[in-house]
Amino acid sequence: MADIADPRAVEVSRSATGALASLSLAMLLSSLSTSIANVALPTLSEAFSASFPAVQWVVLAYLLAITALIVSVGRLGDLVGRRLLLVAGLALFSAASLAAAVAPTLPLLIAARAAQGLGAAVMMALTIAFVGDTVAKERTGSAMGLLGTMSAIGTALGPSLGGVLIASFGWRSIFLVNAALGIAAMLAARRFLPPGEAGQDRGATRENARFDMLGTVLLALTLAAYALAMTLARGRFGGLNVALLGMAVLGAGLFLHAEGKIASPLVKPALFRDPVLAPSLAMNALVSTVMMATLVVGPFFLSRALGLSEALVGAVLSIGPVVSALCGVVAGRIVDRWGASAMVAAGLALMAVGCAALAVLPALCGVAGYAAAIVILTPGYQLFQAANNTAVTADVGKGQRGVVSGVLSLSRNLGLITGTAAMGAVFAFAVGTKDIAGAAPEAVAGGMRFTFAVAAGLVVAAVAIAAAGGLRKRRSA
Repeated sequence: MADIADPRAVEVSRSATGALASLSLAMLLSSLSTSIANVALPTLSEAFSASFPAVQWVVLAYLLAITALIVSVGRLGDLVGRRLLLVAGLALFSAASLAAAVAPTLPLLIAARAAQGLGAAVMMALTIAFVGDTVAKERTGSAMGLLGTMSAIGTALGPSLGGVLIASFGWRSIFLVNAALGIAAMLAARRFLPPGEAGQDRGATRENARFDMLGTVLLALTLAAYALAMTLARGRFGGLNVALLGMAVLGAGLFLHAEGKIASPLVKPALFRDPVLAPSLAMNALVSTVMMATLVVGPFFLSRALGLSEALVGAVLSIGPVVSALCGVVAGRIVDRWGASAMVAAGLALMAVGCAALAVLPALCGVAGYAAAIVILTPGYQLFQAANNTAVTADVGKGQRGVVSGVLSLSRNLGLITGTAAMGAVFAFAVGTKDIAGAAPEAVAGGMRFTFAVAAGLVVAAVAIAAAGGLRKRRSA
C-alpha cells in the first residue's frame, strides 16, 4: 500500500520553501539596490545639474547606512523579534524607494537613499540570522549557498536592468522597481516567516535586556568615520582621511570600553574572543578585500592593457557575478556534504590559485587568461562564503543570531571598503602613477601582476588563520 503523505509535513515543507524564497528576495534586493544605482550616476548628474562627486553620494549614503547600522539592527532583531523587524525593514526600504523615485532635489534623493540603506541593513543582517529558524541544520549550507547566489544575481542584474529601465522610462523607474519588489518581499515575509519570539539573551535577564543606544551611536559613528576615511578623496590619503581614521580608532576604543560596562551590550566583547567567530570575521574581511581588487583593478587592466572597448570590458566583468550565481547553490550543497571546516580551507585554497592565476595568465593569454582565472577564483569565494557563514551560525543561540549575523555581514562590508582603498593604492604604487587612465599598457599589466600577487598573499594569510583556528579547536576538544 502506498504511503500517504502527512498533510502537516507537506505544509511545513511548503512553509520552509516560502520562507527561504522570501529571504532570497530580500537578499537579492539589498545587492540589486547598490548596483542598479551605480549605472544611474551619469544620468543623475545631468538631471540635477550636479557634479559627479556630488551624485556619488547617492551610492555612498546607501553603503554608509548599511555599514554603520547593520550590527545594531541585528541586535535589535534579537530583542524585539526578527520577523517583526524584517517586515518593518522591508516596509522602510519600499517607502524609501518610493521617496527616491519622486525626489525633486538631489539632497532629498540622498536622504531617501540613506533611509533605503537602513532598510537594507535590516534585510542583510536578518536574512542570514533567519536561516537557523527556517531550515534544518543539515541543510544550512545549501540555504547559505542560495543566499549567496541571490546576492550575486542582484549584483549582476543591476547594471543591465538599470540601463534598460533608464533608457525606456527614466531614472525614477529604477527606484519604483525597488519599491515594487520590496512590497512583494514584505508580503512574502509576513506570510511565510515563522513569527517566533524576541530572542533570549542568556547573558542578560528580561529586566536588563535593553537595546544599547550608547553602543549603537558609538559604533555607528566609528564605522561611518572609517568608511569615509577609506572612500573620500580616493587615491589621495590626505589630512581629512587621517583625521577620520583617527576618529575611527578613538571611537573603537570608546565602544569596547562602553560595551564592557553594561549588562546588555550591543556586542559582547567576548564574541571577539570566540574561537570560531573571531577567525571567521578576520578571514571574511581578508577575502572581501581580495574580491574587491577584481572590481578595482580589472576594468583598468582590460581597457588600458588589453585595449578592450567599454562594452567588452562590461561583458568580461560580468563573468564573475554570472559564475557566482551559477555555483552558489552547488557550493552550499558541497558544504552540507563535506562539512563547513573542510570547505572553508578548500574555498580559500581555490581562491589562492585563482589570485595566482590572475597574476600570471592574463599577461600570457589575454582575455582568455583573465576569464579562466576568474572562473577559478569565483567558485572558491562562493564555497568559502557558504562554509564560513554555516560554521559561524551553526551553534549560535537564538538570542545572539541577529547580532552575530550583523557582525559577519559587517566584516564583509569593511573588507569591501578597505579593498577599494587599499588594493587601489597597491595597484597605483605598482603602476607608478596615480593617473592610471594615462599610464602605459605595460605599466598597467605590471600593476595587475603585483596587485594579485599581494592578493594571493592575503588569501594565504586567511589560510593560516583557518589552520590556527582548527588547531585551537582540536586542542580544546
